[in-house]
Amino acid sequence: MPRTLIVEADGGSRGNPGPAGYGAVVLDPETGEALAEAAEFLGTATNNVAEYKGLVAGLRAARALDPEARIHVRMDSKLVVEQMSGRWQIKHPDMKPLAAAARAVFPPEQVTYEWIPRAQNKHADRLANEAMDAGKNGKQWEPRNSTAALDTAAVPARSAAARAADEAAEAAEAPEVAEAPAPGWGAPDLGVPATLVLLRHGETALTPQKRFSGSGGTDPELSPAGRRQAEAAAASLAARGTIQAVVSSPLRRCRETAEAVAARLGLEVRLEEGLRETDFGAWEGLTFAEVRERFPDDLDGWLASAAVAPTGGGESFEAVARRVAVARDKLLARYAGKTVLVVTHVTPIKTLVRLALGAPPESLFRMELSAASLSAVAYYADGNASLRLLNDTSHLR
Repeated sequence: MPRTLIVEADGGSRGNPGPAGYGAVVLDPETGEALAEAAEFLGTATNNVAEYKGLVAGLRAARALDPEARIHVRMDSKLVVEQMSGRWQIKHPDMKPLAAAARAVFPPEQVTYEWIPRAQNKHADRLANEAMDAGKNGKQWEPRNSTAALDTAAVPARSAAARAADEAAEAAEAPEVAEAPAPGWGAPDLGVPATLVLLRHGETALTPQKRFSGSGGTDPELSPAGRRQAEAAAASLAARGTIQAVVSSPLRRCRETAEAVAARLGLEVRLEEGLRETDFGAWEGLTFAEVRERFPDDLDGWLASAAVAPTGGGESFEAVARRVAVARDKLLARYAGKTVLVVTHVTPIKTLVRLALGAPPESLFRMELSAASLSAVAYYADGNASLRLLNDTSHLR
């Protein structure tokens, strides 16, 4: 009979994306002895990329020990385990080649996968953090510096009964979460999505005049009408009773809107810099007609390409999309399975909707988004997103 080897792997990113690293260990299932370790600082990457790279490194380390061995992989990333087990589709372009690389190390029939709680993956987790610490100091991880074994007791592989007991205990301790309806024709086994309820801030004095008001201007406060809109949104969201956290752009009009809702819900407001509005440069405070009169060529270029920034050091829609995507990923990692109110601006909300739909940049000019309107996007574990609501103003009537 071929021998069995245990591979435990983990990866992390301090920023997602940010400085990232992975760790992997090959264990003897009978004694728990570490037979091989691998770790590497990756530079800037996401959590998912780091976790997949840790898996590949662990499998390759096991193959170097015994290419005929049967491999049992244990990871605390449910996404990787479910995708590699074939139960979830892999749609993200960064994940597909990494999953293919993992499958190429051993024949698929030689490898099984098991999800384990983070607390049971300490060895690989410590290795990943050592790799990231080394990278912070401009170095790469070296085996002689490993302290991961300090966190790992030499315990034989758990039996099926022990695994079942662990899962039952974990389920008993987990908070109850209402089951979300399946999205359209989506598979029913993707779990509860993270849902971002997107609230555009209430009106300012500039809003009715349709003036460019971004993050490079005067940072106006809510007008009396805007404060009434914020209170109406707060009452509506309180009546729904589904919001579990409130996150806001740092700009004043959003903070004031978010604080009105948070006060009604008894929640705190967390600020996220990546949710601020576009910097419109020299166009700040001007109407579209005024920009057309003063900067006609610049305006034409901006309307034609998402890579073009407004006059005077403004911010292109491409740049906005990059930081909004980073902010989105941070929120999804922090609030997995929860419903979060995100109070932000026209461009970030339209960008989140566009990215969820896979729509081209020019779609930003084809959406209506009223002051204090509500939109919502649900994000599932397989990487898919579902637009559930757009520009709802029923609470303002």
